[in-house]
Amino acid sequence: ENALGVDHPDTLTTIHNMASIFDMQGQYGKALEWYARVLTGKEKALGVDPPDTLTTVRNMTIIFEKQ
Repeated sequence: ENALGVDHPDTLTTIHNMASIFDMQGQYGKALEWYARVLTGKEKALGVDPPDTLTTVRNMTIIFEKQ
């Protein structure tokens, strides 16, 4: 984040991967926090409608269903 910035695609991919790991570990609260960071960055960088942004929304919805 410090080197590339919070909205850089590589940073967002890393944060997304961390969210996925928390999800797989059953740490849904942490996963949602990290996905929320990704969503904010993607909405800023890409807008609300692109597939990448909507994938993050879908992932968050799946976690809400798991809880």
